[in-house]
Amino acid sequence: MAFSEIDYTVTDGVATVTLKRPERLNAFTFTMRGELIDAFDRSDADDEVRAVVVTGAGRAFCAGADLSGGGETFGHGKGELIDGYPRDGGGTVALRIAASLKPVIAAVNGPAVGVGATMTLPMDVRLAADTARFGFVFARRGIVTEAASSWFLPRIVGIAQAMEWSATGRIFDAAEALGGRLVSRLYPAGDLLPAAHALAREIADNTSAVSVAAIRRLMWSGLSADSPWQAHAADSRLMAELGGAPDAVEGVTAFLEKRPAAFPMRVSTDLPEGLPDWPYRDEHV
Repeated sequence: MAFSEIDYTVTDGVATVTLKRPERLNAFTFTMRGELIDAFDRSDADDEVRAVVVTGAGRAFCAGADLSGGGETFGHGKGELIDGYPRDGGGTVALRIAASLKPVIAAVNGPAVGVGATMTLPMDVRLAADTARFGFVFARRGIVTEAASSWFLPRIVGIAQAMEWSATGRIFDAAEALGGRLVSRLYPAGDLLPAAHALAREIADNTSAVSVAAIRRLMWSGLSADSPWQAHAADSRLMAELGGAPDAVEGVTAFLEKRPAAFPMRVSTDLPEGLPDWPYRDEHV
């Protein structure tokens, strides 16, 4: 389908998803929700895509939900139900990003507020312009943290920092986001997107796509493991499945021959059977 509220482009193995409602500071809508889910379906299905960069058009990343509907904005749920209630739209996007088979890099170019902040949490790396601002403003709108952020945010920044930002609902600057480990690095605005693409290219140029997909699942699913023994069991299975596979043979051979590796395996056809199913969906909900 043609997109109306995002752009999706692929160049040199990197997909760039750009939130594109600059006149509304890229405010999140039900249409944008569907387009983002479709974009990640596309990136997973395309073996030429090795990493995804998400950014915003204009001076904002995403100013949060579009509030043009007034006081009833959050009172009308749409779509599928969960436990008898309409699913949170931001959560459907967050869980789709979480399930990505490709690594996802946020390039936060400006204000990231509400869902504009929470949608970045299941992304693997968050880079930001030094002029960016963030806000988990839900308590100031009379609602709760959404997009599964009550799961993601404490795991990323710790429970004390997560509660401070969420309970106050205040806007904070990029330096505080860096200090609180919400973002990994800051850049001058003009250098941000090139830096995000450079990181994506480093992945695309040097690694096995199947290995990265498997590592991503191991890392994220491991956050919910009860014991390192569960991680050990998952690691052991995937090492057994991939250790003699063509990518491992090529990776070792290329190293010994002192040349770049040309990994033959593809995410679309060669994922190991033992890849963790994550995010795990509880069928009773």
